[in-house]
Amino acid sequence: MESPLFRKARAYTERVHDDWYVLSAKHHLLDPDGPPIDPYEETLTTATVDQRREWAQTVFDQLSTNGLLKPDTTLVIHAGKAYYEPLLPLLKDEPVSIEVPTEGLQIGNTLAWYNDHQ
Repeated sequence: MESPLFRKARAYTERVHDDWYVLSAKHHLLDPDGPPIDPYEETLTTATVDQRREWAQTVFDQLSTNGLLKPDTTLVIHAGKAYYEPLLPLLKDEPVSIEVPTEGLQIGNTLAWYNDHQ
């Protein structure tokens, strides 16, 4: 079941961005048009630093494999700090632009941001 935050982020990304992917604590980078996944309870907010780094490396490798780290690409990350923070250092030397529109916002303010941008 999708959370209200995910539903709002999904609606926004589908309307504003050309392509989008899901950052999953369990499955890493997911194509939203891919096969459905079973619900799970994993989150990066309770993961150790090493687990977050390992997760970020896998996501980075998937971004690269999927051709998403090329020049003139902007990665817009709609995810919490636990998801983007370990990923940003891996992306710093790549020829992509990175935006995190809700960076630093708590969940209530993030929901309000999506409400304001619908």
